[in-house]
Amino acid sequence: MEISFIQAILIGLWTAVCWSGMLFGIYTNRSLVLAFGVGVILGDIPTALGVGAVAELAFMGFGVGAGGTVPPNAIGPGIVGTLMAITTEGVTPESALALSIPFAVAIQFLQTAIYTACSGNQEAAARALAANKLGKYRFVCNITVILFAVGGFLLGFFAAFAMPALQVVIEAIPEWLTSGLSVAGGMLPAIGFAMIMSVMLTK
Repeated sequence: MEISFIQAILIGLWTAVCWSGMLFGIYTNRSLVLAFGVGVILGDIPTALGVGAVAELAFMGFGVGAGGTVPPNAIGPGIVGTLMAITTEGVTPESALALSIPFAVAIQFLQTAIYTACSGNQEAAARALAANKLGKYRFVCNITVILFAVGGFLLGFFAAFAMPALQVVIEAIPEWLTSGLSVAGGMLPAIGFAMIMSVMLTK
């Protein structure tokens, strides 16, 4: 399946809305929500929901940060994994989850970088307000949301736009390795549950 330029833009916009939406306390940056939007745009909701559901089960454990740990980002399986499963023949939701984990980890580094860059926003906003610069104050207060929206659009757009090149790489993977990734992806939800239970069952 080929992704059109318009579809790539729509996926970018959807990623932007979902990634920046989490800053408002709503659960838009979840694999199931992200995947559903991709499924609607590409016209394959069942496959998208399959990837989103498998990813949600896995992220119950290793997708939740414990203490100071930084979990993988749901955009990995929610956007990249769903695109793989819908556009590439032979990629199951389980193997798409396993293939998307490196992207999930890399995107989380980007999220941490944005938070780090915006760490001084409170002081900058206070200075702007004290100087009665209301325009600058509004901008500083919203810069984090803007960066997440722009970053989300770029991630979603380029993930969709570069999918043909990624398909070539995936198709070059031997069948035995793809089957192994499907098995590994199927085990990730169990690992996620085990991590949750290891905490809940501690006396």
